[in-house]
Amino acid sequence: MMNPMIRHNISGLYAITPDLKDFNLYKDTTKAILDAGVQLLQYRNKQPGKQERFAQAKCLKKWCKQSGAIFIINDDLELAHALQADGIHLGMDDASLFQARNLLGPGKIIGISCYNSLKRAQKAILEGADYIAFGSFFSSETKPHAQRTSLSLLKEGRNSLDVPIVAIGGITPQNSRQLIEAGADALAVVHALYSGDDPAYTVKEFSKLFKLEKQLND
Repeated sequence: MMNPMIRHNISGLYAITPDLKDFNLYKDTTKAILDAGVQLLQYRNKQPGKQERFAQAKCLKKWCKQSGAIFIINDDLELAHALQADGIHLGMDDASLFQARNLLGPGKIIGISCYNSLKRAQKAILEGADYIAFGSFFSSETKPHAQRTSLSLLKEGRNSLDVPIVAIGGITPQNSRQLIEAGADALAVVHALYSGDDPAYTVKEFSKLFKLEKQLND
């Protein structure tokens, strides 16, 4: 189980890289959003080969360190361990939380996709997850067939779970406030950041929403 003394700051805007083989297609945008203040970055890219993935992730880890962002690897335990990334995010068909903790150690972040299942979230927390993710909350360009999740589950999770909650799925600056108000600590975003003309501006729009919520709760 998780060491109760370890608490990671999983909050704010959580960017996820697009699934594109050519790093040149998204590296400039990634650098721009990190410089603009993204709090977490997840490398999720299944297109390149092993060596390419290592080189890409190594570059992203360097940029995250420079900007102060937390660097998470999606799915790939071997890569997360080799790079000494800040943590890993696991889905239903990935390695187990036990395997990840055993390899990466107690200080690393392990996030678990829980889709629309409170029971899966409760089980993950009992096994030592550092954060859980619910979604998809809206129609998603990245995963158009993903299970949809309701705001009521997010509210229920906020009242009963004691780790940070990440919301994911079709999130934009226009629809995200309701997720923050319902209890999301962080918003995981792909398309809204990587498809626009001004990704740094989009980061700032998301950041305003988190600042507003903080002011309302102070």
